[in-house]
Amino acid sequence: MSVNLMGLITGIIFGVLLQSCRVIRYEKQLDLLLFKDWTVLKFMLSAIAVGMVGVYILKDLSMAKLALKPMMLGGVVIGGLIFGAGWALIGYCPATSMGALGEGRADAFWGILGMIAGAGIFAHVYPFISKALLSWGNFGKLTVPQVLHINHWLVIVVLLAGLFLWKALADKPKK
Repeated sequence: MSVNLMGLITGIIFGVLLQSCRVIRYEKQLDLLLFKDWTVLKFMLSAIAVGMVGVYILKDLSMAKLALKPMMLGGVVIGGLIFGAGWALIGYCPATSMGALGEGRADAFWGILGMIAGAGIFAHVYPFISKALLSWGNFGKLTVPQVLHINHWLVIVVLLAGLFLWKALADKPKK
C-alpha cells in the first residue's frame, strides 16, 4: 500500500472520528475553552497517545525514522500564542475547521481563510524573523526521553497511565 493511500485512509478515519465524537462542533470547542466540557481535550490527548505509540513502534521496528525539528522557544511561544488566539476567536482549530466546513458550516470557511492568510503572511515575513525572533531559545533537536536520559517507552507508559487516570477521574459521576 502506498504512503499516499495510507495517508488518505488514516485521514478519512480521523475525520470520521472527529465528526462522530462531535468535536467539530463550535459549541464543544467553546465549552473546552470555557472549561465546561473536556471532550475535545480527551480526543486530542487520545490522538496524541495513539500517534506516540504508533510512531515509536515503527521507529523501534526500523520502519520509520524520527525527523526532529529543533526546539526553538521563541517560535513555539509566538506560534502557540497566535494559534491559541485564532482558536479562541474562530472557535475551531485547523482540523476541526476542515471537518466543520465538510459539514457545511459557513463560519468555518472564515477560519480557514484566516489560516491561509496567516500562512501567507508568515511565509512573507519569515526571512526577517527567522534569524532573530524564531531562533531565540534554540535547544536543538531533542525529545523528552533524551532530556530525562531514559527509555522512550518509560515516558510513554507514564503519559498513558496519566491519561487513563485523568480520564477515569474526569468521567466519574458528580454527586
